Amino acid sequence: MRRTLPVAQRVLGENDDLTLRMRSIYATTLFRDDAATLDDLREAVTTLEDAERTARRVLGGAHPLTEDFEFNVRNARAALAAHETPQPAEDLAEEVD
Repeated sequence: MRRTLPVAQRVLGENDDLTLRMRSIYATTLFRDDAATLDDLREAVTTLEDAERTARRVLGGAHPLTEDFEFNVRNARAALAAHETPQPAEDLAEEVD
């Protein structure tokens, strides 16, 4: 997807419905991955925020794809916040036992 998405953006354009859907799938896959790194989560949030702005401008706020982006942006931000929040020391001690 990392190689295909730039091709779609170049051939179809940034505003194309299919390009927007591909960006959504790519970013959603990143933040839902249990092994996602902090960089992956940040990339997912950035990608979804940018695509959501584009979808809102091109398709309108009531379009189902725009609404999907809004939902996924909230979830990606929550995943990022959970990943950035340090785990309490007592929880770490339990993991060691």
